[in-house]
Amino acid sequence: MMKLLRVDHRLLHGQVAFSWTNTLGTDCILIANDSVPTDDIRKTTLKLSKPNGVKLVIKTVNDSIVAINSGVTDKYRLFVITESIHDARRLVEGCPSVREVNLGGTKKTADKRPISKFIFVTEEDVEDIHAMLRTGAEVELRQPPADNKITPQDVI
Repeated sequence: MMKLLRVDHRLLHGQVAFSWTNTLGTDCILIANDSVPTDDIRKTTLKLSKPNGVKLVIKTVNDSIVAINSGVTDKYRLFVITESIHDARRLVEGCPSVREVNLGGTKKTADKRPISKFIFVTEEDVEDIHAMLRTGAEVELRQPPADNKITPQDVI
């Protein structure tokens, strides 16, 4: 069962590995990213960051969509993490079961504007957020699970 899709440019780190997995009761983390599966250093780093007792799977975004839609992930309490808002949109549009999206952190760059202390967006990111909302997915901005949810409509 899909628990949550999170966007976090750091992918798997302490806050995600412990706070989110404990809050969600996750037993499997799926990293959906097109570059990590072929980057041995990043894969090794992510594997070292995973909590004990939680399975870690690293797939491309398209392979993640296929796996989720095939039902092979249904036996897990699945937590999906992607690096970008655009990849989250791909997952939402490709997987009818992805209904909750957490925007947890995007990298600050010169071409992005802040919509919160931890979310920086381009105009394309804003369109991706609106596209996810149009599918009926619930999109929220929240770093740790204890924070209050902020809706994108409140900040865009």
